[in-house]
Amino acid sequence: MVVIRLSRGGSKGRPFFSIVVADRRVRRDGRFIERIGFYNPSAKENEEGLRIVQDRLTYWQSVGAQSSPTVDRLVKQAAKKVA
Repeated sequence: MVVIRLSRGGSKGRPFFSIVVADRRVRRDGRFIERIGFYNPSAKENEEGLRIVQDRLTYWQSVGAQSSPTVDRLVKQAAKKVA
């Protein structure tokens, strides 16, 4: 099964997450199919903290990819910023 989840990057104490489409059996930070965005929880006011490519997200959801609860929350957060 294909999932949409976060993959952690960054350094110790300064996390940076990529929003990726990956096979469920692959480890969290391992191989992925496509990177569709990022989330930077420690972004300052003038930096972009969240970006999601909406058309790729809807494509992957249309072909059956399940998103994690955290990604669902971030998608709702991104929709609020746009609206």
